[in-house]
Order: sequence, then C-alpha cells, then structure tokens
Amino acid sequence: MLELAADENFNNDIVRGLLRRGPRLDLVRIQDVGLSGSADPELLEWAASEGRAVLSHDVSTLTHFAYQRVDAGLPMSGVIEVSRSVPVGSAIEDILLLANLSLPNEWEGRIIYLPL
Repeated sequence: MLELAADENFNNDIVRGLLRRGPRLDLVRIQDVGLSGSADPELLEWAASEGRAVLSHDVSTLTHFAYQRVDAGLPMSGVIEVSRSVPVGSAIEDILLLANLSLPNEWEGRIIYLPL
C-alpha cells in the first residue's frame, strides 16, 4: 500500500474522508510531523526519506521542486497533485484507488495529476 503525506494546505475534508474510508491507509499530515511552514524542498526531502508520496494542491511550486529533485538524481517518492476543482468524493475515491493498488516505490520520481 502506498504511504502518503498530505501537504500543509491540502484539503482537510479529503484527509478526513480518506482516513474514514480507508482506516488502514498510512497517511500523515505535514503539520503533524513538525514540518509546518517548511519550504517545499525540505518537505520533499522528508517525504523521500520516509518513502511517502505527497498529496498536494500546489501545482505552481511543489511540482517544480519535485522535478528538480528528479533531474538532480535525488530520491523523490512521488507527488499526487489534486486539482482544487475535483469534488471531494472523487478525490477520495481516486486517492484510495492509487493507495490500495500501488506497489511500494511505484511512484518514485513521478508526478500524477487528479482527476485520473
């Protein structure tokens, strides 16, 4: 199962829905691991060290730093960019699908965009 980390500004309605619908889901919020206010490169470094793909709505900067990590040959556990226009229920379904059907390290170095 894919391990996830929700970016600090990720929709908490989605986080709560994921945890309610997927009680075995390994999901942490960045603010709960002491990284509130961290810069994107620091967040991506932490996520890579923990083997967690990052859930985010931040298309403008996080993806830029993620691609920089990949280009530099640094580990990057994956980024799942969820459009803010995606309905909460659809986002939950898509993320659970990815989490439950993904193999460990499958999203290494990849950025995917939801909706699927």
